[in-house]
Parts: sequence; structure tokens; C-alpha cells
Amino acid sequence: MITRIAKLRSLLEWLGGHGPVVLLAALLVVLGTWAFVEIADEVLEGETQDLDEWAVRRLRKPDNAAEPVGPEWLHEVGRDLTALGGVAFMTMTTLGVAGYLLLIRKFHAMWLVLIATTGGLILSTVLKAMFSRERPDVPHLSYDFTSSFPSGHSMMAAVVYLTLGSLMTRLVENRIVKIYVLTLALLVTILVGVSRVYMGVHYPTDVLAGWTAGLVWALLCWLVARRLQIKGKVEKDTPSEKGIS
Repeated sequence: MITRIAKLRSLLEWLGGHGPVVLLAALLVVLGTWAFVEIADEVLEGETQDLDEWAVRRLRKPDNAAEPVGPEWLHEVGRDLTALGGVAFMTMTTLGVAGYLLLIRKFHAMWLVLIATTGGLILSTVLKAMFSRERPDVPHLSYDFTSSFPSGHSMMAAVVYLTLGSLMTRLVENRIVKIYVLTLALLVTILVGVSRVYMGVHYPTDVLAGWTAGLVWALLCWLVARRLQIKGKVEKDTPSEKGIS
């Protein structure tokens, strides 16, 4: 018991000693976990089903459920956006970034990207197996082979793009540029999730759950990486990067 209290005190001291950004990240982990549990509970009880089905059908033409609303070019945009959260694109992006980080000898950043992505994929697979929710009963505009809850594309988009966004903010000093990078990462994550509902392969609650789970996982990986860096178990920033994180 004394050991646990000492560890908790040490964690609180570490959080308090690293400024508001770390405290905000820890708070978001707690809130995100709570939000996911609440969404999952509502889905399991069927409380969201009517609203979910209404939202999906509102995105289809009244006279043809196989056609999404909007002009034909918007259909193609939906397919392009949903591909940004697909396994093939995510794998190429992750390996490309990891290779670059390896070449510049940023080993802890490389492992952060690989562990965050691989761990997120495993977590998404486990969660899908746990809930086994059926996909929307409308013609799908994208092929899928797993269950609906949570949205794997939405979750992996949050994991990969937010992780890469946080890494990129370490390479620039200008606060406006930092905000721009993180905003762009959030925007891509949101667009991927919205496209999944538009394509008819996910309910809105699937996407919300995917976003929250992905955010929590990305933040946990970031907090662990910072903790290891402070303890000297991974390489620290080069002099030119001091004060950037």
C-alpha cells in the first residue's frame, strides 16, 4: 500500500512539474476513457440505435438508398477521404515516417510511431471483437470485413495523425505553426470519420467511439514517451530542439 501511494505521488509530482500541456493530456485521457465507456454502454443498451439509423439514412437519397446525397464528385471525395484511414495508406505512412526517423537517428520517436500505430491496430481489433456490432443496413460504398463498433478507420486516423502531428510540433518553434500542424491533424481525423458515415459503413456512434479511443491511445503513448525521456531511457532532444516540445 505504501509503495502504491509513493508511486502515485511520484506520478502526480511528474505531471505537476511539466506544465499545463501534460496536465491537459492527462485530463483528456481520463475524459476520453469515460466518454468511450459511456458511448459503448449506450450502444450496447440500444439507446442510440434509432438516432444512428436516422443519421445514416439521412445521408442517402430518398428515392435510392444505394446513392449518397450530393453530387457525384462528392461521392469520389468520400472515397478518397475514407482511404486516408485505411490499412494500406496507414501502413505506408507509418513505415515511411519510421524510416525517416531511423535515418536521422531519432530512435525513440521512431519507436513511438511504430508502437502507437501497431498498438492502436491491436486495440481496435480487440474492441471490435468484444462488441461485434452489425454494420448499417444500407448499401455500403466501401468494402469492410470486420464489425462496426468502434470505427477502425476513425480510431487509426486519430492515433496516426495525432501522433505524427505531436512529433512535427517538436521541429518548429513558432507557436502559430504548431497550432496549424495540430489543427491539420485534427481536421484530417475528423474528415476520415465523417466519410465513414457518408459511405454507409459506420454509425455516428461508431465514429465517436473510434475518435475517443484513438485520442486516448495517442495521448497515452505521448505521455509514456515523455516519461521515458525525462528518466533518460530514450535519447533527449538535440540542442537545436530545446524548448520546442
